[in-house]
Amino acid sequence: MKRIALLFISVIVLASASGMGAAPRDTKKQKFEKPDMEKIREEVNDPSSKYYYPLLMKNFETNDTLLDLDQYRHLYLGYVFQEDYNPYRKSEHTNKVEDLYYKDKHTPAECDTIIKYAELSLKDDPFDLRQMSFLIYAYREKQKNNLANIWQYKLNHILEAIVSTGTGLDEENAWIVINPQHEYNLLNFKNYIAKSQEYKPPHYDYITVNQEDSKDPKGFYFNVLYILQEYYRKFPDSK
Repeated sequence: MKRIALLFISVIVLASASGMGAAPRDTKKQKFEKPDMEKIREEVNDPSSKYYYPLLMKNFETNDTLLDLDQYRHLYLGYVFQEDYNPYRKSEHTNKVEDLYYKDKHTPAECDTIIKYAELSLKDDPFDLRQMSFLIYAYREKQKNNLANIWQYKLNHILEAIVSTGTGLDEENAWIVINPQHEYNLLNFKNYIAKSQEYKPPHYDYITVNQEDSKDPKGFYFNVLYILQEYYRKFPDSK
């Protein structure tokens, strides 16, 4: 798992290639806006809205780099209101090349294989940030930098959309995520290393992190309300 974690972090460090730097660690200095989820639900399901979900997703899939942060917030958060949303779904393609993720170097053919299965996985789950990072890595190794930059832009903006939902410093200002794995992806983005995770009722995850100095937070809160709501609505037998 160490090699996989380092690969994800190395991709995040390349954020400047897309015109957006890595997220600063000092959460208090960042701007955030707590999302109105009911308003987002209405907007992404309204065909006359500029946030109509099929339109946003079409632009996302056609590599439109003009989508702004507000559109990415609707794209990311609005996904929970789509019928194909399942926060615990895992593509059958994600484990096809698991052994390659542990290697330090990859041949061009191996990079082609990583690209193939990452693309297939992202068709199943467009917000699989782990597969997105592998795709970026493989494109860079193949010197397909334009494609790598486009996907880096997508990855950075999805992570920024999460960061924009709160400070993560308490339950009231918890970051909203639509997939539990995104909690760890975001902490990597902000250069933190997770130590432990605890579920705090009614709908929060709390992850402690390594502190470089006493000013660093001991941990961060994530709001998983919408993950739980939609999962149990669609899979009531799982309760």
